Amino acid sequence: MASTLTRKPLTAGLTLIAAILGVVAVLYAAMQAGGTSRNGHLVTEHVNVPSHTLTIYSGRAESLVGDLIQQFRDETGIQVRVKYAATGPLASMILEEDRRTPADVFFAQDPGGLGVLAEADRLAELPAHVQQRVEYEHRDPRGRWIGVTGRLRTIAYSTERLIHVELPESVEQLTDELWKGRIGWAPANASFQAFVTAMRHQHGEAATEQWLRDMIDNGVRTYANNTSIAQAIADGEIDLGLVNHYYAHRINAERNGNFPVANHVPMGDDGRGDIGAAMLISGAAILESSPNHELAERFIEFLLSASAQQYFANETFEYPLANGASPTDGVLTLSSFKSQRVDLNGLGDLRATVTMLRNVGALR
Repeated sequence: MASTLTRKPLTAGLTLIAAILGVVAVLYAAMQAGGTSRNGHLVTEHVNVPSHTLTIYSGRAESLVGDLIQQFRDETGIQVRVKYAATGPLASMILEEDRRTPADVFFAQDPGGLGVLAEADRLAELPAHVQQRVEYEHRDPRGRWIGVTGRLRTIAYSTERLIHVELPESVEQLTDELWKGRIGWAPANASFQAFVTAMRHQHGEAATEQWLRDMIDNGVRTYANNTSIAQAIADGEIDLGLVNHYYAHRINAERNGNFPVANHVPMGDDGRGDIGAAMLISGAAILESSPNHELAERFIEFLLSASAQQYFANETFEYPLANGASPTDGVLTLSSFKSQRVDLNGLGDLRATVTMLRNVGALR
């Protein structure tokens, strides 16, 4: 009888312990989950993040900014949690999460995602002293986001088969018979889509759609990304490509100056700039729902610091946008050309651009 009485408490205790361990395991897994992919869609596991932890949703790749974010951790002692994904899906996720989002900072690869969140009133106004770190044209007029780096749209060309005076001064000239079958583009690329969106706003829907159709009729070749376009130019598959400026610089540096591709900045027929030389920006913003505005401000100030801006200039060959910062050697200074100004907030209208690209057959 005694043995029966002693076994019952032991069994119950083991059951209770197992239940507790099960709950702990579930909670631990939830805390570790930053996001997962279900049926091809990025989703978030909603967890409670300690208020002293800064959560960044980064549309910039970890390979580009991971070391920089680690430097911020080391210098400040602030705990940082980062979710990396493409800018568009992250912006959509923040909208879906609404005020439940754990994101404190949105670090976007392109201005489209920032514009979407700004128009949805999801972003907090940055302090005046932060806004003043960057020229007015590279930040939101209402102070809801700020540019960190600039990426210039250019026409990359073969330095072996073309000389500068032969190059077109407008992307509209790329539909000429002279360039038939000699041009590459990447319609699935986010920067290309932002460029087409800028063209829609600048030249209108009908003119932009006609340009796309004329480019296709002129035998434009489609590539997966900007790197593939630059390599195709070097390999002789094409002579020109629509890319961001830093690809030629980056690959040239990796190959010790032995990459026969350079950038041409089209100035337009009147010399006042062309939509093919639009300046696109990467930028950062603080979520209005964030409980960590002070930490978020410190991170954005860090991105605009001299050391971080120099990192972008030297490591990614982008244009540092903070006042007083300069691009690295070999990259044209902003004062040496006229970049086409565009409404950066308007670049959030990517859905209509994707629809247009599909309608003309550029995307499938």
